[in-house]
Amino acid sequence: MRALVVGSGGREHALAWKLAQAPSLTELHAAPGSPGIARLCECHPIRAEDSEGLLALAHALDVDLVVVGPEAPLVGGLADVLRPGGIAVFGPSAGAAAIEGSKAFAKEVMAAAGVPTAAQLAVARPPCVVKADGLAAGKGVYVCRSQAELDVALRAVSSLGAGVVVEELLEGPEVSFFAICDGTEALALVSAQDFKRAYDEDEGPNTGGMGSYAPVPGLGEDAVEHLLELVHRPVLAELQRRGSPFIGLLFAGLMLTADGPRVLEFNCRFGDPETQSVLPIVEGDLLQALAAAALGELSGVPLETARGAAVTVVLAAADYPAGSDRGSRITGVEEAEADGALVFHAGTALHGDRLVTNGGRILGVTGLGETVAVARTAAYGAADRIEFDGARRRDDIARAAAKGATFSIHSA
Repeated sequence: MRALVVGSGGREHALAWKLAQAPSLTELHAAPGSPGIARLCECHPIRAEDSEGLLALAHALDVDLVVVGPEAPLVGGLADVLRPGGIAVFGPSAGAAAIEGSKAFAKEVMAAAGVPTAAQLAVARPPCVVKADGLAAGKGVYVCRSQAELDVALRAVSSLGAGVVVEELLEGPEVSFFAICDGTEALALVSAQDFKRAYDEDEGPNTGGMGSYAPVPGLGEDAVEHLLELVHRPVLAELQRRGSPFIGLLFAGLMLTADGPRVLEFNCRFGDPETQSVLPIVEGDLLQALAAAALGELSGVPLETARGAAVTVVLAAADYPAGSDRGSRITGVEEAEADGALVFHAGTALHGDRLVTNGGRILGVTGLGETVAVARTAAYGAADRIEFDGARRRDDIARAAAKGATFSIHSA
């Protein structure tokens, strides 16, 4: 199969890396890609938001499958341009992608499907959670335990120009749960946990994600099946009933409360940086699975989870998430890879033959090992090799899991 990956971030680099290993692959392309992705395949200078340009490229390359990484093109209707043009797409229509594009819509779908979620509040008063209704690159959620925090949150969300959703504040560990979907069937991938706050001990503002690890200890096959039955299958059935079948990656952000799992949010695509931890421990032909989902034929597709664990540490610009960095020289990537780590490019560029920064989150460094503790040591050891001006990271990614913390699902 000939495949085209759309996007340029760390998630898309991880997807391209995994697809490049697929036995069913004959040719791999990316648009627009990145310096890291360019080491794996040919990159084409077409933006992820350029639907017509991507349609023309897909026809010119005669691709068998387009895999869309970022959420914005999906919410904007990229799949609705490609599919009628005869291109198979792993990614939902705009109607189905609204599960991420509008939190109000997601609430409506969950209510109709009977999926447990945080209660929506008519009045904003602490403690509560304030969310921007539209896309906010993972930064539109504010946990408010005081009136001062609530005032800041309401101003920040209003400045985004989106509607406001206010929810009850739930307590418990958060888990990222991915499932490949073909409109009716769902195939779960290994669970992960990400770290959204900017600083250690979950301090500071929300970010797109400062690190992740997989698998989440304690969530075995029985728990996975329970979550599919509780969350994904009812949502798929409800979207199908509405005439917007979900074809793509349905990502549920869950909180494991004392009263059972609750959905915090849905995303309509692979998570970032969770994908960088999940895909290295997925076994099987991922391209074949994504193509089967795009054709509505997911049933019976074999994908397994390898033994071991993966931990990803994000190296970010000094001012991230408020700011970014461009043009600073990056060194040490080859040394980190020589240590056995996977280095995924999230915000990089080439100036001549020099690798430089080009964003907020710059690199994701993934370590592998038999246990979370071993993988964590590998990730941080490799991250130590990489330098650029102002480089910043969290030092507590997967620390609790490495020390033996486990999670379980309580029934209501």
